[in-house]
Amino acid sequence: MEATGGQIAKETLELAFQISNMLETGLDRHTLSLLIALIDRGINPEPLSAVVRELSSPPSRTQPSSAFSSSTKP
Repeated sequence: MEATGGQIAKETLELAFQISNMLETGLDRHTLSLLIALIDRGINPEPLSAVVRELSSPPSRTQPSSAFSSSTKP
């Protein structure tokens, strides 16, 4: 029996997901599928990976500015 395009796409996504898990990327199948689709449409993978890393990183802890300070002046 010959594989259809849909079957090949599912197998490819499954293999990519397994590799993603081995590399501990934290990406789920849906997100991985969207990223693959963007790359298939010509998006440069290097900047795309930078965006994913930036969005996946925990927010940096910064000091609150004086405008947002909870203290009040008498």
